Amino acid sequence: MTEYRPHSGLLSPRRACMLTALNALLLSAGVAYSGKTLSEPSLDGSGAQQVADRPTRMSIRSGHRWRDYFLFVPGSIAPDTPAPVLLLLHGSYSTPFDVLSQWTDVAQRVGIILAAPRSIDVYGWRIRDDTPALLRDIVDDIATRRPIDRRRLYLFGHSGGAVHALTLGLLESQYFAAIAVHAGAFREPGSFKLIPLARRKIPVWITIGDRDQFFMMKDVTATETALRNGGIPVVLTIIKGHDHSYADVAPSVNRAAWAFFEPIELSQPPVFESYQ
Repeated sequence: MTEYRPHSGLLSPRRACMLTALNALLLSAGVAYSGKTLSEPSLDGSGAQQVADRPTRMSIRSGHRWRDYFLFVPGSIAPDTPAPVLLLLHGSYSTPFDVLSQWTDVAQRVGIILAAPRSIDVYGWRIRDDTPALLRDIVDDIATRRPIDRRRLYLFGHSGGAVHALTLGLLESQYFAAIAVHAGAFREPGSFKLIPLARRKIPVWITIGDRDQFFMMKDVTATETALRNGGIPVVLTIIKGHDHSYADVAPSVNRAAWAFFEPIELSQPPVFESYQ
């Protein structure tokens, strides 16, 4: 596990712009209720140190705090085969298991490792606490247990987790290969300021129902337009008659999300951008 690496000296104009955008995000609100909560699996008898063919709760030290995440390594993956990793960000007032449990069948079939962290605040993800470094530390922790394909690290989020996935993906566009989100989009002015600062044109897939109660279509199309104008390749899929619920459409959404992810990989080893 690695820690923050503080920077010394003057900030470059680009880094200063990125920090300005981050400060705007810290002042932004905009998370949405994600639906009912499911029960979580408990720690196994070994203290969650064994990686098994079922979700397991892990704890790591990240950013001077202990953080939990759920890990699922399908038995279909050979122990010596580097596998892609999909990081799952739950919605507000929800749990990691609410999203992870919907992905295990796909993961078993196609051979991907799932990791679902928990936000600090039950209200939702906050960039000050739930930083990009948390996801990097989770990836590094998984790599101590199983071989992973670091050019195929993906982000998926629902609702408030979708907003956070878009945010972290743009901040770490050279680290994650692609982003897919359900029922989420940018709504705050500060969020849009991140788009031109992405160092790589990271592919994005957004799917949302035309009856979503929390994210208006005007915000979704504004996000799509801003991403496209910033040179970000984006695919928008609108589900007719669908509202904000993820569980109702998870099987079809997840299959489509993986079809989007599968052919995308980084052309070179990932680069993580550290923030003080």
